[in-house]
Amino acid sequence: MTPRARENRWLVAPAVAFLLLMLGFPTVLNVIYSLSDVSFETLRSPRLDGLGNYGEVLSDGAFWASLSFSLRFGALTAVAEVLLGLFLAVFLAPLLRRHPWLLAVLTLPMMIAPAMMGLMYRLMLHEFVGPLPHYLFLWFGSSPAFLSPAWAFWTIAAIEVLQWTPFTLLLFHLAYASIPGEVREAARMDGARAFRLFRRIELPMLLPTVLVALLIRLIDGIRVFDNIWVLVGAGAGGSTTSLPIYIYTAFFRGGPLGPALAASVLFALAAFATLALALRLAGRRAP
Repeated sequence: MTPRARENRWLVAPAVAFLLLMLGFPTVLNVIYSLSDVSFETLRSPRLDGLGNYGEVLSDGAFWASLSFSLRFGALTAVAEVLLGLFLAVFLAPLLRRHPWLLAVLTLPMMIAPAMMGLMYRLMLHEFVGPLPHYLFLWFGSSPAFLSPAWAFWTIAAIEVLQWTPFTLLLFHLAYASIPGEVREAARMDGARAFRLFRRIELPMLLPTVLVALLIRLIDGIRVFDNIWVLVGAGAGGSTTSLPIYIYTAFFRGGPLGPALAASVLFALAAFATLALALRLAGRRAP
């Protein structure tokens, strides 16, 4: 081992030790509890129970319903955010080149805490006191119940897209601005028009960023909790119960904690597998 490599290891060692202490220990403890018969009263003396908690979770219809909700929600919002962010990054590129400060204004929504965003829209969309239903009823004679079971999914999805499209806009703006100008000039000299230039030259160069943004937003959409919980909670009959909300309610409803922790382990494994797949695909596309 070279002296430089030895020095690098010593420099990285504190960060690795910190991560092992702050993340590794709780993770190991969570896995042990997920394999145990444990409650709040027996946290210090759990009794190992094998895979029984995992079997209970996998046979629970509410778990699969919450997983279905999270997957539908994550996929819908991720695709919408990526498409809107890509469109805005390309459409607004000339304006953002002239006025870079506009990018700070456009990214303001993602600076708001999701719980605050949920609270704000809860007040705005409330069926009886919300200003939006009031004016819709005043102008058109009727207003949809935005927070009802029939509309809640689409309402939450729209709020998520409005808040996090600026994130994809920022990614695509940086990637689009990094495309060499010589490439565009060469394509224009060959007679390529704007749409063909985008489809044949710019979009293929943006595909790695598109893939990364899509998977980041998919994972983030699947694990969404705070804004849904503040806005509508678990919903009527569990209609808006995402997987994190399922884990949260299972953990605090009293009784054994093992099933909730087993569900959290399954959730973490699925997220890790998705991230590993994303990194592998991105590595294959890298030049």
